[in-house]
Amino acid sequence: MDPSEIKKKIGRFRILVIGRANAGKTTILQRVCNTRENPEIYNSARKKIDPAVLEASRKRGEHNIENEMVFRNNPGFIFHDSCGFEAGGESEFDMVKTFITNRSRETRLKDQLHAIWYCIPMEEDSRSFTKGETKFFKECDTGSVAVIVLFTKFDALYDVAYTQLKSMGKSMEEARKLAPKHAEESFAKGSQLKFLYCPEDIGRPPKHHICLPNMHEDNADCKPLIERTARSLDDEVLQQLFVSIQQTNLELCMKYAVER
Repeated sequence: MDPSEIKKKIGRFRILVIGRANAGKTTILQRVCNTRENPEIYNSARKKIDPAVLEASRKRGEHNIENEMVFRNNPGFIFHDSCGFEAGGESEFDMVKTFITNRSRETRLKDQLHAIWYCIPMEEDSRSFTKGETKFFKECDTGSVAVIVLFTKFDALYDVAYTQLKSMGKSMEEARKLAPKHAEESFAKGSQLKFLYCPEDIGRPPKHHICLPNMHEDNADCKPLIERTARSLDDEVLQQLFVSIQQTNLELCMKYAVER
């Protein structure tokens, strides 16, 4: 099917973004949509929500996962935001679980949930999985929806790697240069990935994971996230829709066009 026909039939690509308050979710979405602007928020009836009303509801501790986040710079994406499970709260977990289940039952493809980005920050005080996150990966049935784990703020591990390299006798210059690679190699052998991909611990392991450093910088590269997400989609129609909508990885567009 031609990409233009797919867009006409399905409309937009829908992603549920899950993560703690400090996970850097909004920054990543801005990078994906190539903008610095905040998203516009729409309710389930597709009516725009006044920012003042939205802020008032946040102060009251209210959150509606059905609200749609859309960036004007790339309206082809619809994002749904879920608070993290810092306290392992049942209410937030049940809300997410119900949302995923209901969206999976939608008959029209355009109303279904197409992917989940689960953001976990790598800052020093938040590197371990919370009880809520463990519960999600052990118990939440995401069905055919692809789950990609985003290890955000990954550059926080560079300082750890730098210190380790210095203790191994590397000079400051060498340690600084080698720190990113050393951090990635150490992380690949660490407990987080062993947990995520252990079938004995996880009911449904994620399709992929991606380490995202320096997303706050102007030259931050989110192309790996786009490519990893595209590879996670088993449905060819959804894959074509995602690739045609994203605007940050033109090489990927060309690659999939040639393959088709």
